[in-house]
Amino acid sequence: MGLHGLQGLQELQELHDRYGLTQVINARGPFTPLGVSRSGDRVAAAAAQALSGFFVMEELQDLAGRTIARITGAEAGTVVHCTSSAITLSVAASMTGQSPARIAALPDTTGMPTAVVIPAGHAIDYGHPILQDIRLAGATPVLAGSDTECTLADLEADLARPGTACLLFVSSRLVRGAGVPLAEAVAAAHRHGVPVVVDAAAQDFRIEELLGTGADLVAVSGQKYLGSPTAGLVIGRAGPVAAVRAQEKGIGRAMKASKEAVFGVLAALQVRQELDLDAWQREQTDKVARFVDRAGALPGITAAADADPTGLPFPRARISVDPAGAGPDAAALATALRTGSPSIWLMTQHQDEGDLILELVPLTDGELDVILARLAELL
Repeated sequence: MGLHGLQGLQELQELHDRYGLTQVINARGPFTPLGVSRSGDRVAAAAAQALSGFFVMEELQDLAGRTIARITGAEAGTVVHCTSSAITLSVAASMTGQSPARIAALPDTTGMPTAVVIPAGHAIDYGHPILQDIRLAGATPVLAGSDTECTLADLEADLARPGTACLLFVSSRLVRGAGVPLAEAVAAAHRHGVPVVVDAAAQDFRIEELLGTGADLVAVSGQKYLGSPTAGLVIGRAGPVAAVRAQEKGIGRAMKASKEAVFGVLAALQVRQELDLDAWQREQTDKVARFVDRAGALPGITAAADADPTGLPFPRARISVDPAGAGPDAAALATALRTGSPSIWLMTQHQDEGDLILELVPLTDGELDVILARLAELL
């Protein structure tokens, strides 16, 4: 999943030194402002090799579609620029189908269904608001329910309105409030003849599960846990996927995947298919356990392993900071880590409750030693 070899880390050091860039240890997960993730050697080699050649991109996308379908069990798949564009293009596809006239008209949606129903608690902001992804296609978001709850009745009421293009669901730890189980929401949408798009950016380990809900399209990131170059995968039923691909003759032209991205995705999918998931999960669990054991011995720190709230197959490390014993509170500790050298980034959404979360998946033992040493200095 990452550049764990000494040579790879030395090459990264050279890049930072050459351009005067901040040294970063990313314990925040696949976070876009930090470059998302690390690509393994096979993925990097595939992308580099692609850069030296010419290809018929339609053939390359056909190959990608067949590969995605074979590995995920879906009817079809395609590669676009990123998950954000995948959302926009999936919404566009739900409005236009494969009609050349409609595709060419966007974002003018005259004569098309334009309402995109989304539970209010799924209207997340992941660097920009997901509602903007909807509007970029010319569609109109319709928020169902409230931030605290979206019931099946709330969904049914909005799905029944004339001109509904699709139901958009988000599978993310950023989602707020109580909601309807995805399979029930999909069934409700289909009762009204409305297709379902699932934004599952960081959920590539759960593709089969999400497709199993009956969703028409599932959008995942290539560059998160798959570790490809920047790319979005749109996976699902053949007709809707074909309509997404057809957007390349319209607004999708600005959101196309590059040759190196497609080859990187193909390599990443092959690596994932060969992964011994049970062994990998044990490795991640053991890594977190070792870190938690050492962090919990620091003054003012209680450490534990937390399961991923969305069902991803690995734990994260949580450190709870007691200022009486630690000195700084959680927020001050996170700031000190981030502003030091190297800059260490953690998940800080629970810092006001005294908790900091670390995702260790891409990190080397050496990087974990640096984090623990910095914590010991600061406490």
